[in-house]
Amino acid sequence: MVTQSAYRSFAEFYPHYLAEHSNRTSRRLHFIGTTLVPVLLLGAVLTGNGWLAMFAPIQAYGLAWTGHFVFEHNRPATFRHPWWSLRGDWRMWREMLSGKIRF
Repeated sequence: MVTQSAYRSFAEFYPHYLAEHSNRTSRRLHFIGTTLVPVLLLGAVLTGNGWLAMFAPIQAYGLAWTGHFVFEHNRPATFRHPWWSLRGDWRMWREMLSGKIRF
């Protein structure tokens, strides 16, 4: 098992991250979950409903982990590389939005 310290940089980690997200349905679930995080956080601020803020990471990880366990058949990178995985989620989201990665 590779630990986060085995990668010297995010640039080294990101190709591994992308390989763990080769299934299109899994990537779509990640995209939806990542998109809903700021939406729910903004909703929490605008309505004063703290439950929305608490639900933001729960729904994001729930959708992403469903993608891994059901479609990718692998363990989420979050379990081994939490911070770089979070950064990878947002980079993959941007690259999907821009069309660099197939949605």
